[in-house]
Amino acid sequence: MTRIVAVLVRGHMAEAAPPGVDPRQFLEAVAEDTYEMVAGLELVTPVLITAVPGLDDIVWPGTEIITIAEDEPLRSVLGRLSGDQVAVINADAPDLPPLLVGKLFRELGRAEITVCPAAGGGAVALACPLPLPGWADPDLDDPDVVATLRAQAPGPRRVATTSGWHRLRTLDDVERLDPGLEGWDNTRALITSR
Repeated sequence: MTRIVAVLVRGHMAEAAPPGVDPRQFLEAVAEDTYEMVAGLELVTPVLITAVPGLDDIVWPGTEIITIAEDEPLRSVLGRLSGDQVAVINADAPDLPPLLVGKLFRELGRAEITVCPAAGGGAVALACPLPLPGWADPDLDDPDVVATLRAQAPGPRRVATTSGWHRLRTLDDVERLDPGLEGWDNTRALITSR
């Protein structure tokens, strides 16, 4: 079975940059941290999906990079991937524990789509088989993505959830980063140097 874990980068993810931190550098740091976590996972193929040009340097050699439009719907993005299952992770979750990615795939044993909800609405990540089920039109920025997907589904049990996490969408979110957690080294270095 081919499992892909795709890191999704959109330009608006730079908006949480703290004062004194260059938004582009912030975006690169969080995206690189999220990618590094994904690239360290076993039995998955990392992919970078980006609406932001010039991020080739943050990925390992040989990693597939798919360029998208800033507002390209996730359904269209997923249609450009080949494999058996995929997890799409928003790049603005640099401290996401790898265990949560594993749980996304595990839940696909009983559901067609699994969502890791984000604190404050939306989703940190979503996993599904490829191709995406025809009934689903997911949007990771939808404030109530789980309810929307369950309304789209032929039955509510087709959509499962895992434990939630947080995304860095505002300055308050950045303050939630836990210095005791491993990972997010690039983001940590950037925000502590200001």
